Amino acid sequence: MKKLMYPFLLVLVSAILAACGANDEGKSADKEKEAKTAETDQQEQQKQMEEMQKKMEEQKLDENKTVAIVNEQEILGREYNSVLTSSQMMFQQMGQDPTTKEAAEQIKKQTLDSLVGQTLLLQEADKKGYKASDDEVKKQLEETKGQFKDDKEFETAMQQAGLDMDSLEDEIANNIKYTKYINGEIKPKEVTDAEIQKAYDEYAGQGGAEGQEPPKLEEVKPQIKQQLEQQKQQELLVKHVEELKKNAKIDIKV
Repeated sequence: MKKLMYPFLLVLVSAILAACGANDEGKSADKEKEAKTAETDQQEQQKQMEEMQKKMEEQKLDENKTVAIVNEQEILGREYNSVLTSSQMMFQQMGQDPTTKEAAEQIKKQTLDSLVGQTLLLQEADKKGYKASDDEVKKQLEETKGQFKDDKEFETAMQQAGLDMDSLEDEIANNIKYTKYINGEIKPKEVTDAEIQKAYDEYAGQGGAEGQEPPKLEEVKPQIKQQLEQQKQQELLVKHVEELKKNAKIDIKV
């Protein structure tokens, strides 16, 4: 669960209102005008933010609505909404509006693809006996809460993500089981020194073109190797999901 960025504008508006109410006698007419303009701008930005949030909420589905059926397992609206919210926030963090028609269609497709793929992988994990222990869930829950400065911020983030404690614990358990399955079943070939050298040369070439002195290969070799391992595993995972889809019964309801 990523730390959510929301809504800092309310803090700015409050600060401006407080500043406007203090020491009025010492303000010049120009300063009062500037303060009012700033306040108006912040209020307009807050209004736009609230309107976008409303549009994002409208993209959500009824929590109990059946979104899809994957091998007789129902995916409900609450699961869809959770993934949808994450996708919307990713669009916002990249500076994109998730409420445009094109973005909304893209997010819907990504959300459904993600849910179907995750469901198929978790079904396979269950078949092969991968589990998440209570201690593992508890430990990861504490690590997740540790990303936030206090319980209030954590609870606010959960609310914005459309989660309660039970659903969060379920997601954590599924994530642990998913990770165990991926690491146990999706094993890419070893990254070779030649592949690392090639990736480094491309990286160094890009840095040189931008006028930057690249670090030595020995300094970044572990990071490059890890990135290449993750890339290989992701490529195998995509192929694996496509194979699972061929033998699966998938019925999209939305």
